[in-house]
Amino acid sequence: MIDTAAACSREEYPGEELVLGLEPATLEQLIDVARFRRRIRLAPEVERHCARSREWLDDVIARMRAGEPVEAIYSVNTGFGSLAGRQAFPSADDAAELSRRLILADASGVGRIVDEEVVRATMFIRVVSLTQGYSAIQWALVEGLVAMLNADVWPAVPEYGSLGASGDLIPLAHIALVLTTAPDGSAEQENSGEAILHGRVVAGHEAMAAAGLTRIPVGAKDGLALLNGTSFSLAQTALAAWDVQGALHTAEVTACLSIEALLGFGDAFIAELHEARGHKGQIEVAERMRGYLHDSQLTTGDRDNDPQRQPPQDAYSLRCVPQVFGPIADTLDFAFGIIEREINAATDNPLVFPDLDRDLKAVSGGNFHAEYVAFAADFLSIAATEIGNITERRIFRLDDGTLNRGLPDMLVDSDQVGLDCGFMLPQYLAAALVSDCKTLAHPDSVDSIPTSANQEDHVSMANNAGRHLRQIVANTEVVVGVELLMSVQALELRLQAGRPDGSAVSAADLSTTAQKVSAMLRSTSDEQGKTIAHLTRDVVLYPQVRTAASLVKQRAVLSAARG
Repeated sequence: MIDTAAACSREEYPGEELVLGLEPATLEQLIDVARFRRRIRLAPEVERHCARSREWLDDVIARMRAGEPVEAIYSVNTGFGSLAGRQAFPSADDAAELSRRLILADASGVGRIVDEEVVRATMFIRVVSLTQGYSAIQWALVEGLVAMLNADVWPAVPEYGSLGASGDLIPLAHIALVLTTAPDGSAEQENSGEAILHGRVVAGHEAMAAAGLTRIPVGAKDGLALLNGTSFSLAQTALAAWDVQGALHTAEVTACLSIEALLGFGDAFIAELHEARGHKGQIEVAERMRGYLHDSQLTTGDRDNDPQRQPPQDAYSLRCVPQVFGPIADTLDFAFGIIEREINAATDNPLVFPDLDRDLKAVSGGNFHAEYVAFAADFLSIAATEIGNITERRIFRLDDGTLNRGLPDMLVDSDQVGLDCGFMLPQYLAAALVSDCKTLAHPDSVDSIPTSANQEDHVSMANNAGRHLRQIVANTEVVVGVELLMSVQALELRLQAGRPDGSAVSAADLSTTAQKVSAMLRSTSDEQGKTIAHLTRDVVLYPQVRTAASLVKQRAVLSAARG
């Protein structure tokens, strides 16, 4: 099933086009191209840089055409995997045919067609990887991938098939089918793969024709250069990592709103407390939370003022947010480093190094092994699950009349107690999603199943790790969105209920952050076009929940809080 709603916006990226090859590509640039359709072009010097490895290969092919004996070169004149040592093909035409048959054989994926942004991110990473200059690929194929991105061609790539070693062979083959054709240039329309055009699945050649693009004949080594790399697993992990960061920073804001609504203590965020432990992420989270809460009159205690109630501490889901979110922030820093290095990595096999002193410039190794990507995805899956885990505990506390310091049960001031369920069920939803995350967060990188007659006897399962991470962060965005809805509702109820000691609360007592975020939410229409209003009686809540999750993903809460 195609999730056309998940396709990128058709609006053009508002900034200038991205020139690749001058500096290392960044995760933010990947997001711009994959999610917001930023156009790209290749710096002129990149072609010259890449030509050296191709020139060596072209010389090998010329020797084969001249009838000269040529040593066995993996993926050029030998089979793949366990078939590599069987024989060396004597014909240059066989070398090109080998590329084409590899693409055909590897396009065997099944499952849901992945979101357009995943395919775009994959093609972007493949372009950056190939332009490192070690892949000996035809330059026309690199330009072809760029043209597909700029023309919004969306190859239909199934989600299942990659093991995260030998590269993402199966998903990348589904892209290569659309881009390429037979070595003799024949149209070969029946082998053009599939693509999405105007919301429906069509043959790849039809999508390319609609975009005004010509499919490109493959030559020697082109097949493995296009297929053998970590690009698909990395695309999923990179997109999800960006969203984990957004969910984390948004959850810092919604946590502060809940802390205000629950009349929390400010002592837990005093700078000296966190500096005494010394962890960078914890210190920075506490600093941001102090900034959001600094002018709130609902919290009590800071470095200059004693707390007014005893004992001056809250439940862990309020008090320990920096200690939980801090390690998540540090894990993100670690994962971002891996992701950005991997975006700029040459990950196919063999790689060609023209400056080697030996005659055989093609070096067979294992850069296609995606253990780095699998670890990053697995670590982030654990981290993102913890965002949802602690956030759900605050949601539960907001609902519970014995824990929420004087607010109505289920955050609804009903005319008749029990007639309205209020926010009872969104907590159920959050609990279900968090439980799902806990199951999905089991590390995929510790699993391995041998393939290719035991030649490929250890794999990373990075694709599974990336898929699971994307689902975890999607779940977490909903949980944080639920806290957004409930914390704003709770703040409005606090204005009505006052403090447990009977003292009144006014809108001026709310932090500036709470006022801005509340105003943003209440001015937002849900997916049915209805304003997200204060809940006074039961209504259908799924449109609000979906919209709140979108606000988290779009970082709208952060924009409001920091604006």
